[in-house]
Amino acid sequence: VSYQRLLLKKKTLSSNRMQQLYSIGFNWDPCDHFWNEKFNQLRAFHAQNGHCNVPQNDEQTKDLAKWVSYQRLLFNTKTLSSNCIQQLNSTDINWHLCYHSWNEKFNQLCAFKTQNGHCDVSSDDAQNKFLAQWVSHQRLAYKKNTLS
Repeated sequence: VSYQRLLLKKKTLSSNRMQQLYSIGFNWDPCDHFWNEKFNQLRAFHAQNGHCNVPQNDEQTKDLAKWVSYQRLLFNTKTLSSNCIQQLNSTDINWHLCYHSWNEKFNQLCAFKTQNGHCDVSSDDAQNKFLAQWVSHQRLAYKKNTLS
């Protein structure tokens, strides 16, 4: 299989053999095939969940989450192809997840304030445990002058 790919690259594979391989759906680039498989999984995840923030702590989605994280890394280092970017943009992928997460927590805090009249989220409140941690982190970052 890899020898056939090598012959194609060297342009020494006969047109007859190339045609035969095309006729059976031969995969010329396994990397492209893998990328397309993961992209289709992401599209299905998006269709089911309405977003592309695939959880990394779920055994069923762990591999897809790693792939999405890697695509974000490639995007942020400007090494992801424009074709891949265009396809991923069609899923409304959030390239900068930390900003999305911050905005999400901020919106939760706004809702909390509307409901409670203050922003003092108690860490004892099991329902708002993660929001309380986020608020605490924001206050600490403010004190250290590292709030961006």
